[in-house]
Amino acid sequence: MSSDRQHHRPMKPGAEFFADIVGGEDPARVSEAADRAANLLVRGVRDTDDPEVAERVLHLAETEGIETIAEVWAGSPADSLAGCLWRLFVLRSWVYADPVAVAREYDAGRRTAQVAQVVAGVADPPGPDELRTMVDAVLRGIAGSDFADVLFRAAAFARVVATGRAALDEASETEVARMLVLSEQLEAAGHEELAHGLA
Repeated sequence: MSSDRQHHRPMKPGAEFFADIVGGEDPARVSEAADRAANLLVRGVRDTDDPEVAERVLHLAETEGIETIAEVWAGSPADSLAGCLWRLFVLRSWVYADPVAVAREYDAGRRTAQVAQVVAGVADPPGPDELRTMVDAVLRGIAGSDFADVLFRAAAFARVVATGRAALDEASETEVARMLVLSEQLEAAGHEELAHGLA
């Protein structure tokens, strides 16, 4: 039996069709990897009493590079473990990059934001060395204490700085707002961690 229907080989897309796919990162897989790495870092370190683990966590941004960490965690939601870790490492990198300016802003804010100052736990007077010590203690807490406490301390620190920026009237409204949003995000994540644990 014959047919007038012509058979064609299946169409094959040209190489350009796959140009944007091959080698590209699947956003879902990147997000999954970010969450898994954050979960291992925060939850996994609880299983060890090794003090060197806390030091490795503390210096992660230095050994791996803040850019590498950004590639993994910067796009994560603020209320995820990965998003919280990104904010904590950015906060530490900022303190180390400009401790004198941070100390000035923190000092200006601590008189108004007294409760936050107590929660942050910065030594008095809050000079550059004291701020570096505090932010290191906060990050060491990822390995050695309740993660909610880590988030609350970092949130309080950011709130005092935001208050100080507003009081000094040297920073733009955007810079003040950015630090205030960071504080609010970390505080909200701390409450979520207490209630259910961040995923």
